[in-house]
Amino acid sequence: MSDGALSQSEIDALLGGMDSGPAHADAPKGNEIERKALERFFGTMVDALTANLSSFVGASASLKGPQVSFTNRDALIEQLPGNVTLVKADYNSGFPGEHIFIMSEDTAKAIAGAVNHEEDIQMDEMALSVIGEVISTLVGTQITALTKKTGNQSIASISPEATNVPKAVAALPSGNFPVAVYEMDVGKGPQQLWEVFGSSTSSDIAHALSGGSSTPRPNPAQPAGMGRPNMGGSQNMAQSTNVQSVQFPNLVPRSIPQEQGNIGLIVDVFMEMTVELGRTKKLIKEILQMGEGTIIELDKLAGEPVDILVNHKLIAKGEVVVIDENFGVRVTEIVSPTERMSELN
Repeated sequence: MSDGALSQSEIDALLGGMDSGPAHADAPKGNEIERKALERFFGTMVDALTANLSSFVGASASLKGPQVSFTNRDALIEQLPGNVTLVKADYNSGFPGEHIFIMSEDTAKAIAGAVNHEEDIQMDEMALSVIGEVISTLVGTQITALTKKTGNQSIASISPEATNVPKAVAALPSGNFPVAVYEMDVGKGPQQLWEVFGSSTSSDIAHALSGGSSTPRPNPAQPAGMGRPNMGGSQNMAQSTNVQSVQFPNLVPRSIPQEQGNIGLIVDVFMEMTVELGRTKKLIKEILQMGEGTIIELDKLAGEPVDILVNHKLIAKGEVVVIDENFGVRVTEIVSPTERMSELN
């Protein structure tokens, strides 16, 4: 397998094409060199990404590709299914810019279901958290390889955030941008995984892979470069400026911290569950006087719900029932998250 290195002719073409302005329909040569650089490099990482994916789903998974091509928003939207799970994993240093993973809702369900060992899983907050964790691992592997290949020690990304949205409202880069398409199988048949790069990010990565300068570049969204005049004229200014639409998160009321992380990692942990009929306080002398037949009066009324505790923390209330010859408890009320948090504190 190739290590992603380019021939000298390709390096010359890439370096020469990067100063001639943005690539467009009548100047595909620069795009083709950039496309090959990305495809070769990310192709060398498929085995490592497959191993990481397999470790998450707990079974043999496969990842093939990628095939890299240049496209635009309208063309990519046509390829996507109606609902997609979109994961923003933008680079915020090193090669700052847009970096997005896209998969179908069915693919996301297959991954989350495999990780949590659930069938017919719903794309709720927990499932989206699982997808974010999976993509975070893949991005971490990519960053490690990019750092080693380019020598750029400042490469970092935001914490991947997964959302489930109709494809029509998916936030994608503007203009022409590269997309890497992988074929993925997590036990539910072949599925597609799209990896999208902002045009400036892909150009910087391809330049660094070719042996060009990999000097850390500040995030264009930050005002680090303000006040420095652009001496390259209006053409260079248009080339270097990365104009992006502002993305505001949805406003969701949150009264308590939400659980984060992969719940599948702790599902096999043993916990002690007890049912408490009631409590009372006694003096030591009263306890020493207890014998067979002693009646202890509790602080619960007859018929009042009993407390259900996990590791001595109240989580629910219920009523005592008899199942064949055994006692049981039917859950009648789940303690609210606020009450549970106050118990922990």
